[in-house]
Amino acid sequence: METINLDMEMAGVAGSGPQHERADAAANRRLILQTAASLFQEHGVAPVTMAEIAAAAGVGKGTLYRRYDNKAELALALMDSQTAEYQNTVLARLRQFHEENTPYLDQIDDFLDATVHFTGSNLPLLCAVQAGGLLEESHQHSRPYHWQYQTISGLLERAAAAGEIDSSLDIPYLADALLSPLRADLFRSQREVRGFSLARISSGLRSLVHALAAP
Repeated sequence: METINLDMEMAGVAGSGPQHERADAAANRRLILQTAASLFQEHGVAPVTMAEIAAAAGVGKGTLYRRYDNKAELALALMDSQTAEYQNTVLARLRQFHEENTPYLDQIDDFLDATVHFTGSNLPLLCAVQAGGLLEESHQHSRPYHWQYQTISGLLERAAAAGEIDSSLDIPYLADALLSPLRADLFRSQREVRGFSLARISSGLRSLVHALAAP
């Protein structure tokens, strides 16, 4: 059985809809998300269908599909609070690092560790999001990957400008290469097939960063 953090999902429900949402629409949205989270907790994310979510929530399939085109969008909505907390925490840390003149490679190190733990905490939902194609950078709903890519690209560019890494490195490729092990399918394989702990994944990934250090 996959673990879904119900308390965190429910904490994010109130803020995950339009600001001027009708009361009945808001109630339906909360009901759908609560029902989906409960079914995912009980059965795992992959086996549960949209039809089963609609039936368990007591709403028509049309009501469900008007709000969420597929299970990937619904899974993404369930991650709203966790994604916002993760991004806000990272940004606060980066502001602190800037004030303290922390080397950029150390900032990348910290960012990757935070991203490993975010991915581990939300892996079942991220797998559903990836299966639905919503982690592809070209997709309009490509968060959180697009944000992660922009963040690490910026840090790598600053590291190169500061002489911490070779300025001839291909930054766009390198950013993708560092984030690739954090894509949901590979991360799940590392955790469930290879049995890697979060600490081991984080340590291994961060060792790649420090191997980039300019001599």
